[in-house]
Amino acid sequence: MENLSAKIEAADSLESLEQVRVEVFGKKGALAAEFAKLKDVPGPEKKAFAAGLNTQKADLQALFDRRHAELAEAALEAQLKAEAIDVTLYAQASERGALHPVMETMDAIIDYFVAMNFAVETGPMVEDDFHNFEALNLPKFHPARDMQDTFYFGDGSLLRTHTSPVQIRTMLAQKPPIRIIAPGTVFRRDYDLTHTPMFHQVEGLVVEEEGKVSFANLKYILTDFLHHMFGDVDVRFRPSFFPFTEPSAEVDISCIFCEGEGCRVCSHTGWLEVLGSGVVDPNVFKAVGYEGVSGYAFGLGVERFAMLMHKIPDLRSLFEGDIRLLEQFK
Repeated sequence: MENLSAKIEAADSLESLEQVRVEVFGKKGALAAEFAKLKDVPGPEKKAFAAGLNTQKADLQALFDRRHAELAEAALEAQLKAEAIDVTLYAQASERGALHPVMETMDAIIDYFVAMNFAVETGPMVEDDFHNFEALNLPKFHPARDMQDTFYFGDGSLLRTHTSPVQIRTMLAQKPPIRIIAPGTVFRRDYDLTHTPMFHQVEGLVVEEEGKVSFANLKYILTDFLHHMFGDVDVRFRPSFFPFTEPSAEVDISCIFCEGEGCRVCSHTGWLEVLGSGVVDPNVFKAVGYEGVSGYAFGLGVERFAMLMHKIPDLRSLFEGDIRLLEQFK
């Protein structure tokens, strides 16, 4: 057994110690061979022989465990030394990052309206029916609710389909005058080349004493805004319908791809729709308890603007994280 102890002590690596373990403690090892001799030991001596073997086995196991701990610690120290990093050395220069095109576009929109003295308001993404629909002149069973495919929860709450609830919450919390934009994430059950289930909107609201703001003010601010975002484009307002504004208008710009000549992108009309707007419906003011006021509102999709500004053909590519697309915006 002294020879076995010497082999354990002589092991200079975990690999060589493992070979010794098999030689000593394995099924065909030295200890197994000694225990096999028990059957040939006379009865009166068998107990003492077995006790001696167990003592030797325990001593060898303790010696093995100690040597294994020593070799494991030495191996760890060697590994740490080999992998050590000199933090005083210069690191490789990292490449400059950039904002995602959607966030870059969002920031550009916010910057314009903040410069025009609009405050920025936010609100919860999980809304109730009153703030998302009823207060915006969309009572239950109103057919216009079908315009917005909504994600509902079991308790009747929902993921907001627009940031208009922020306008309602702002009007309920304070009195006119109000001049705000409400940027944020919104959700609708829609998915194709130009729609995704989650996207971003910026909506605006201006409320003053009755007679102080009109559609003319709305037309001026949006025309100036679109020139700021797209340069020297033509702007037109088309009559439309939105439940929370009356009169309502959709706003188009001359196609930035064909400069109004007509192409596949603009369906050969020469125009691209970019946002919706209108004078706030009196029923909306009634829902929040306002009297003797007038105002206008507008809303736009940030991804739509990002697609047009960067000429990206598929809206979904903005959310796929493809580095080949994103690295173009450094």
